[in-house]
Amino acid sequence: MFTGIIQTTGKVTNITDDQITIEAGDLTNELKTGSSIAIDGICLTTTEVRNGQFTADFMPETAQKTTLSNQKIDDLVNLELAMRADGRFEGHMVSGHVEGMGTLTKVDNDRNSKLLTIQIPDELTKYVIKKGSIAINGISLTVIDIQNSQITVGIIPHTWKMTNLHLLNIGDKVNVETDMMAKYIAKMI
Repeated sequence: MFTGIIQTTGKVTNITDDQITIEAGDLTNELKTGSSIAIDGICLTTTEVRNGQFTADFMPETAQKTTLSNQKIDDLVNLELAMRADGRFEGHMVSGHVEGMGTLTKVDNDRNSKLLTIQIPDELTKYVIKKGSIAINGISLTVIDIQNSQITVGIIPHTWKMTNLHLLNIGDKVNVETDMMAKYIAKMI
């Protein structure tokens, strides 16, 4: 379980069809083999930790549904350690189970913030409401607006600077995880 509050970014140092290695500096002091970590919102398990880097395996399904298939060496990724049971719960409940990829279609300036418009898969829109929660590349965000399958989220300067969002270009893919509670409610109804 994660909160969507990104702790740092890491640099991809190696990627294959089923494994990724990331340089994460001091964050690796809190990791061990078997730790859960969110990489751009994707929950993976560390298989090796050494020299300020960690490695994680991933399945073909994960590569197909997420931006892992687009990652290259030297790319920056958002990192978040699993939530501690004895800590403050900030952000919102994020499982790290990315449901699909969205496409950045527009970036606007709004005084001190950025407004990002993202085209999400049609099948995910039933779980998204205005002023509801969504995770984009693992970042806990509030949906400002939704029109058909386009959502708009606002990014404060701190989040813009401390995550990989500032590196995105129009047309880039992002990982999307909708609100966990919305999915369970929809299933029950």
